[in-house]
Order: sequence, then structure tokens, then C-alpha cells
Amino acid sequence: MTILQADEQTKALTALQRCRWIRFRNNLMDKPVRKIIRLDNYDYSKNGLYFITICTVHKNELLWATDVGDGAPDVPLCCAHAVGKVYLSSFGKIIRDNIHRANSVYDDKKILQYVIMPNHIHFILKIGAGVSGTSRAPSPTNEIVPQYVSMLKRFINKDIGFNIFQRSYYDHIIRNQKEYIAISKYIHNNPIKWDVDEYNPRNENNKAEVLGLE
Repeated sequence: MTILQADEQTKALTALQRCRWIRFRNNLMDKPVRKIIRLDNYDYSKNGLYFITICTVHKNELLWATDVGDGAPDVPLCCAHAVGKVYLSSFGKIIRDNIHRANSVYDDKKILQYVIMPNHIHFILKIGAGVSGTSRAPSPTNEIVPQYVSMLKRFINKDIGFNIFQRSYYDHIIRNQKEYIAISKYIHNNPIKWDVDEYNPRNENNKAEVLGLE
């Protein structure tokens, strides 16, 4: 698939694409998920907030395009104006559109905040409450979070035309308001701190801190 073809694919949500999401809304695929960095014996079907990070294969920088013309930056954050001339690539736009699509289909699983970086994405996932505020029954598989992430990656990969993401991912359980505020600030400021980002291969220190998590 060429970049031009990918751009054409992101212009509108087709009925077929929406049907694919709806089909999996109440029946998440139960294929085995590769073991990832998660807490043993933690109930990942519990209501709560989760900080998720997914990296591209080999951390290839595929999701940003810079200096592509005049206009407002295309980074989906309220701090986008501080980033400079940074725009989402065709692949980045596909990721953005799938995030919005997922939020339009699910009412008990919502991505509250997200940022698309050159070689990874961060987002805060809320599970367990519908738009009415009522709790939903836990998944009998006890694997709502990993299944949701797996499904999101699957649809993104399908729209792009190849597997753009690593199989594993990182998650952190947000346990209190202090952590939520710290992670929200981290997401908000991530684009303007790309030079010192732990996922930036040109960062010699290769370390970043999320204030309040240590």
C-alpha cells in the first residue's frame, strides 16, 4: 500500500469499517495473546484506568511527518500548538481515525487521552462504565484490556496493510488521582519532549520519567 492509498483510506469511515467494529464490540476475539509486562494475578477486567504504550516494529519512526507545509499541526493534543511543524503521517492518521472509531462504537471502553509519537502511541483507557455511568459485568475471560489492545492493533494493521506494531505492549494501572494527573501531563507534554523521550533512538540517556510514578 502506498502512502497516497493510505491517505485515501482515512478520508471517511465506511459502513463496512464500522460494522467490523460493532461485530467485535460484545464478542472480543479470544485468540491467545502473547505474554506482556503485566501484573500477575491482577484482574484486568476490573473497572478502572490504564496507561497503555504500544511501539512500532523495531521502533521505526513512521507516525510523524514534519515540515510538510503551512497550517496547524496535526498532533491530536491540546498542546499541539507547542510542537511546531509536526504533522501526522498517513499511518499516524489511520491510528487516529481508529481511536476515534473505537470511541464511537464502545460505551464501556473509552480512550480518554492519547498522543501519537513518531514510533509509539500512549493512551489512557477507561473500562467498565457505560455512558449512563452504570457498571458493566466483568468479562468472563478476565482479559478485557489485552483483548481491547489486540483488537485495536488488528484494525489499524488491517487499514495500513501490514503489521506496524510490536506484538507486546506496556501497561500501567492508574491507581489514584495523583497518578492520573502525572500521566495526563506526561501525555500532554510528550511531543515537545521528543528529544529526550525514552523511545527516541537518538536520546543518549534513553530514559524518561513520569512524575509521580516512582
